[in-house]
Amino acid sequence: MTPGEGLILLGGGLVAGAVNAIAGGGSLITFPLLVGLGLPGVAANVSNALSVAPGYAASALGSRPELAGQRRRIRTIIPTIVVGALCGSGILLFTPRSVFDIVVPFLLLAAAAMLAFQDRLRAMAGHPKTNSPRRTTVLVQLSVFLCGVYGGYFNAAMGVLLVAALALVLDETMQRLNALKNVFSAVVGLTTVLIYSAFGPVNWAVVAVLVPGTIVGGFVGARIARLLPAAVLRWTIVVFAAAVAGVLLLT
Repeated sequence: MTPGEGLILLGGGLVAGAVNAIAGGGSLITFPLLVGLGLPGVAANVSNALSVAPGYAASALGSRPELAGQRRRIRTIIPTIVVGALCGSGILLFTPRSVFDIVVPFLLLAAAAMLAFQDRLRAMAGHPKTNSPRRTTVLVQLSVFLCGVYGGYFNAAMGVLLVAALALVLDETMQRLNALKNVFSAVVGLTTVLIYSAFGPVNWAVVAVLVPGTIVGGFVGARIARLLPAAVLRWTIVVFAAAVAGVLLLT
């Protein structure tokens, strides 16, 4: 890695950490950078997942005011999303790499559509205010499990999926949902760090350069997200995810 490539990665890490905190999908900045530097797809994905995990933790710390009153909810959901992340990591490490390249753009488009058509989907699934507590619990657990599987398989844009899924089943403001997303992303990040460090083809030089950037970017981004109107935050996520999915489909 040349000094110029290192500076590009550091800058990419700063932007990715901020985007992860604000909208999710920051890995879609760093993942293409790693591929552009010559890393194979799975190696780039694994190294990227390890690099952005500290940034998720910084985002969660920066979102503490919006997490007030949600401690019990977080405790009950963490085991489910950990299991999902373990399943997703296993799928990535034990399935053909060609499957990875085909599936990812469609997962991103699905995430963008879920958030864009949130109101219609809520009408089909039942608005959070009208659902029984038991139904809400089941829907939340199922949603975060599937998001955990996705995050363990392909970390990029996991936050998009999490926000979209949580918005369907929880009656909370977008800022509070975004704070939950940061916590659950950090949990998935820690889980994948443990798995990929032991079994994945990690490029540790790349990780060492990206980590400082994602930490600083994640903390700053969480503060920016607090100031954005809910509609702006929602459509930022939608447009960003759809645009990147389109690029991946065309390349």
